Amino acid sequence: MRLVMFTDGDGAARPGVLVEGVVHELDSPLLDAGLEPSLDALLRAGGLGAVEPGEPVAELDQVSLLPPLRKPEKIVCIGLNYRSHAEEQGAEPPQQPTFFAKFRNALAAPGATVPLPRASRKVDYEAEVAFVVADRCKDVPESEALDHVAGYLLFNDLSARDLQFATPQWMPGKVFDGSAPIGPALVTPDEAGPHDAIDLELLLNGERMQQATTADLVHSVPALLSYLSTLMTLEAGDIVATGTPAGVGSLRRPRVWLKPGDEVIVRSRVLGELVTRIGEPR
Repeated sequence: MRLVMFTDGDGAARPGVLVEGVVHELDSPLLDAGLEPSLDALLRAGGLGAVEPGEPVAELDQVSLLPPLRKPEKIVCIGLNYRSHAEEQGAEPPQQPTFFAKFRNALAAPGATVPLPRASRKVDYEAEVAFVVADRCKDVPESEALDHVAGYLLFNDLSARDLQFATPQWMPGKVFDGSAPIGPALVTPDEAGPHDAIDLELLLNGERMQQATTADLVHSVPALLSYLSTLMTLEAGDIVATGTPAGVGSLRRPRVWLKPGDEVIVRSRVLGELVTRIGEPR
């Protein structure tokens, strides 16, 4: 299934199921029993396995999509995790996953306009596939890791490179408001297909800048979940962005920095299309 959060005419946020371009109500016994109407709450309650599409609400272009997950405890981002991206930097792929964090303020909805941060003049794009943790887990063997994946979504790791590389830690360039557009839907594993065969590409103002599949990941989805679960307890709804392939703006010649008015599209035949527009600095 393709699970979304949306608002329509009444302005109230609620979960839905996207079926062939039409948003349907999400039916769940937990929602009928009074659970908060969100995918975050359903995940924490272990209730995604019992959801079904209900009555149609509207065509997709008649509703406003929200980030599918709005209250993750963790947003973990993996660096240098595509062989092509390591190669374009002249770096060896890391033997252990390199990771950093973002926070809830970074989340942005599909179709959102993200203002550039005033503190930066060098903001870049990064197309990524992210997975969402299904349940609380710790010390998960890699052979069992996919059992703990609730689904996949697209992720744009917007990065202020001048702030990112001003210190040995990357996070200063990764945490500005709106720096993590996600969506458009949480695609469950049965519909997403094999974890190592998800395609993605990024278009900047219609020009393809990145293209890859998750077959090029240095550390695979199950390897990442297993590794991270040895370092910390993962919780239902945690988001793990798996890294970006070659083609980022900071490594092009001439370099490409995002500017007001740009349109960035991360898309996948499997996961859909995530559109972000770049706004004036704020």
